[in-house]
Amino acid sequence: MKFIIFILLWIASGLANAQELAPSRISDTLEQRVKPCTICHGDEDRAGRDAYYPRIAGKPAGYLFNQLRNFRDGRRYYQAMAILLENLSDEYLLEIAHYFSSLKYPYPEPAAIALSPEETQAVETLIHSGDPDRDIPACSACHGQALTGTKPFIPSLLGLPHAYLAAQFGGWRNGGVMRGQTPDCMSEIAKKMTQEEVNALAMWLPTQPVTGEPAEAEKLAPELAQRCHTILSGEGFTQ
Repeated sequence: MKFIIFILLWIASGLANAQELAPSRISDTLEQRVKPCTICHGDEDRAGRDAYYPRIAGKPAGYLFNQLRNFRDGRRYYQAMAILLENLSDEYLLEIAHYFSSLKYPYPEPAAIALSPEETQAVETLIHSGDPDRDIPACSACHGQALTGTKPFIPSLLGLPHAYLAAQFGGWRNGGVMRGQTPDCMSEIAKKMTQEEVNALAMWLPTQPVTGEPAEAEKLAPELAQRCHTILSGEGFTQ
């Protein structure tokens, strides 16, 4: 009798342990489905500035949708993104874009990178005035006075890590970020800048605090709006 009681207690104990070890049911929500995205792009617990990958939380939904579509269709290439987005519909990509656009993760503290007064002055001139002699528009003309982007297609320049900015400028200058019939506007601009200006800009932007609302509702100049819309909406690209 004691042996039988022992066996029953042992079985009950095993069942209890099995229940504790059994995985909890994961709800089928968009938040759960996009977990692979946050492995690289971070979430509320990984809002640091040291990663290579850019911040996507709070960016305009139109911008995010176009980038997702460009990665899926081969207009912009990064193998991990191409595999992740393969066969996803436009409707689903737009749903993902709106999800990340709505997130309000905290921004990292400004980086402590020292630039010389001359470098700082040169960068701030490019940011606010550009260089008409070289046909370089001010960064703020497209990305907004606070550099937090403009709806629906222009992203923020702030809260991005130096490594990502440097890599993007390198890609634009070398023609490796996007490909297609229509030139990338940032590729055109980056190629007109000196390497010293590019380096300084990629170092200056992470030092700036993020103020104001993401994606300012500013209107672009008509010529800039048409130029950016044509490029960022994917028109003119070939496979």
